[in-house]
Amino acid sequence: MDVDGAVCIVTGASSGIGAATARLLSTRGAKVVLAARRIDRLEALAAQLPGSIAVQTDVTKAAEVDRLMTRTREAFGTVNVVVNNAGQGLHVPLDELKADDLRAVFELNVVAPLVVMQAALPMLRSSGGGVIVNVSSATTLQAFPGLGGYSSTKAALNMLSRTARMEWTGAGITVSSVYPSVTASEFHEKLRAGHLVTGPWSPVPDPPELVAVAILFAVQHGDEHVLVADPPRSIQLGAEGASALRTGREPTHEAPRGDSSKGPPQLDGPS
Repeated sequence: MDVDGAVCIVTGASSGIGAATARLLSTRGAKVVLAARRIDRLEALAAQLPGSIAVQTDVTKAAEVDRLMTRTREAFGTVNVVVNNAGQGLHVPLDELKADDLRAVFELNVVAPLVVMQAALPMLRSSGGGVIVNVSSATTLQAFPGLGGYSSTKAALNMLSRTARMEWTGAGITVSSVYPSVTASEFHEKLRAGHLVTGPWSPVPDPPELVAVAILFAVQHGDEHVLVADPPRSIQLGAEGASALRTGREPTHEAPRGDSSKGPPQLDGPS
């Protein structure tokens, strides 16, 4: 899809990946609907992006998601692109994982994106189709100690995305998943529980703008699975995805961002 003139909803748009994605879409001519809980940050960002609007939204509350869609329809008449970026991390070993924490993160990382997709579906169908991009995590491409709970929620989101892509293709709706690794954002400061594990083999965090480029790539090309890399890389899940994870994050025109020979990277998802 050409995003010039497209109406794009971005959740989790108050900082990090969401804010970077909103900026990039706006520079390409999109009309961006900024959704997040922190309305002060949304309004400040909206003031920088011509034609955008800010809608305070807690995506775990269905009534607020419905209001988001209503405001979008009132402002622009329809929606063409939905970026499900809002999410939260959970970095604890399984023997310390609390059920309440897992339920809360599952609600935000899995149930909320489903509710957003369902709420946007009538407008996407009536406009003849569109694009949904769900921000997953590279932690779903292979197992990492301490990330079992978090990566399980993102793996569930992957399955929702794959199924939605199959079920809605007849309506002209393309559903893609984007897989970030460690991103330089507030994400690790706002974990539900635990903390980021670091070591001598930890990769340099990707700037959120690199993730935004991968999201734009998914919108423009419609690939089902896009790994955040420089440039973005289309992958297949399974062994090929794990192989891409080890090699695909090395930029093509500069030194590698991390040394995988010293151990597996600690990876994470959206801000």
